[in-house]
Amino acid sequence: MGTSTTDSHQDYAGPERPRKEDIFGRASHGKIGMWLYLATDAMTFAGFLLGYAMLRARIETWPRPSDILGISLATIMTSILIVSSVTLVVAQAKGEEKDRKGMIKYLAFTILGGLLFLGLQAYEYSHLMHAFGMSLANFTGGPPQFASTFFVVTGFHGLHVLVGAIYLMIILGRALAGKYDSGNVNEIEIAGLFWHFVDLVWILVFTFMYLI
Repeated sequence: MGTSTTDSHQDYAGPERPRKEDIFGRASHGKIGMWLYLATDAMTFAGFLLGYAMLRARIETWPRPSDILGISLATIMTSILIVSSVTLVVAQAKGEEKDRKGMIKYLAFTILGGLLFLGLQAYEYSHLMHAFGMSLANFTGGPPQFASTFFVVTGFHGLHVLVGAIYLMIILGRALAGKYDSGNVNEIEIAGLFWHFVDLVWILVFTFMYLI
């Protein structure tokens, strides 16, 4: 006569909802590879900053960074990198919307920001060398470790900015060739992972080496 509760559940065939892991668990091989690389690179920067902290804690004559380094200039450099991250996000969004001109424009803005950062860093290095005799092995204003750690950490980061700018130039060339006109901007997203990582690391470097 009656239908059991178990049978009623078996007879009901409602629409199946997609599992979250099926939606959010998909990632291209390039994206996974970039995440793995960034994880190892993060450990390298962590080692540099840890070494800097240990030297600073052990050397009593360590100078106050704000007395030597240009905080105002470094703040401008930080702002430029933050803005460049924003323009890259906009470039990716324009690509997804199949707005080729907008994508190219904001990719160019991002590259310009990276090159401007490198130009200001070169100016900063030149000023520190002439004003304080700073080099990898010498520093007239205090222990040479102050200069060596500064140049190693910021120089290693500057190398990342240079590589990122070249990487984005290649992406820009592919965009000009119509590679992303279909709206598939996976390559831009992968490049964005690297660029945003570089920006985040600079914020940490700026905080540890300039402000604290």
